[in-house]
Amino acid sequence: MAPDGQTLAPNVYDAEPIPEAARAEIDRLLSSGDLFRYTAPSDAPVALLEAEFAELLGARYALAVSSCSAALFLSLKALDLPAGARVLIPAFTFAAVPSSVVHADCVPVLVEVGENYRVDMADFAAKLPGADAVMISHMRGHTSDMDAIMALCDATGVPVIEDAAHSLGTVWGGRNIGTIGRVGCFSFQSYKLVNAGEGGIMITDDPEVAARAIIMSGAYETNWKKHPGLTNSCAHWQNKLPLYNLRMQNLSAAVIRPQLPLVAERVAKGRAGHDRVAASLNLSEHLAVPEALGPEERAPDSIQFNLMGDWSDAEAVAFQAAAKARGVSVQVFGLSEGNARAFWNWQFLGAVPELPQTRAMLMRACDVRLPTRLTEAELDYIAAAVVDAAKEVRG
Repeated sequence: MAPDGQTLAPNVYDAEPIPEAARAEIDRLLSSGDLFRYTAPSDAPVALLEAEFAELLGARYALAVSSCSAALFLSLKALDLPAGARVLIPAFTFAAVPSSVVHADCVPVLVEVGENYRVDMADFAAKLPGADAVMISHMRGHTSDMDAIMALCDATGVPVIEDAAHSLGTVWGGRNIGTIGRVGCFSFQSYKLVNAGEGGIMITDDPEVAARAIIMSGAYETNWKKHPGLTNSCAHWQNKLPLYNLRMQNLSAAVIRPQLPLVAERVAKGRAGHDRVAASLNLSEHLAVPEALGPEERAPDSIQFNLMGDWSDAEAVAFQAAAKARGVSVQVFGLSEGNARAFWNWQFLGAVPELPQTRAMLMRACDVRLPTRLTEAELDYIAAAVVDAAKEVRG
């Protein structure tokens, strides 16, 4: 608060704080030097995290790795796809998603995304024939129509990987996101709901997928025996698969584990904060926050909205500047130079595909962080700054 009692522009850049409960375990690990997940015969922090996360999501198996990107890559490799396999991904995602497909010797096929940030089902259905797998990014926590996607994929036997990096705590039709497809992948990077700086985890109910991922993650020799319930499958794959050494280390798990009991509270706060700001933005004729799909219960820690009407690029840039002058950073995805979420910047894919619907959306879709720690006064400040900035530019 300012000395006169007025709310200052909030700091939205700091990540979620690390609970005090993590400190004692971190000190113990540092004192012992026991940082490698496979040193202890059992109950290493990473192993405990895997068991706790699987229970939290309701999955049979979990494998903690170095990042969500690593989890996506391992998921593709664990599906035993042939080299050159075609993998459908949304055209609105982070560059790490098509990168994971390329690393797995597969070919990304980009699918159009609509103004509501979800997969365009007509384009998805048109591109599904000939696909070997589907990787659905619930980008910024926005869930595409998983009922329709799974119906199409199940009918053709195409496996689905859920990139749930932004969706820990999101529920679709009563089911936890990440448990609907064959594999679900989550992120513990600092700007996610659970903050470990870096780190990821994959979940699955398929023992063969789990076993192959465990071996390739770096469970060399007989370290796979420290993963319960998979002895036969892991024994079969030992020495038959390459090791990519994407393991999580114990310090990361020590930071993550005390945050898991806080997920439900953070989800509730994030949803309340998002909906509070959305209600204010939707009162402006210049802004619109797309509605959630019917079965979707979101777990947001940011808000996305569209600039409504015939905005020029210059006006959209001026809007960003006007919000910044009020202390609020607004990112227009398609107008931020080199933005890793704009598909035309993924030059490693070669020729830029024609995706006019996604391109138009990205040129007017805006993004603002809303950490769950923000107070109602701070949320109201952000909403007012954004609305006033739009009004300043558009009148």
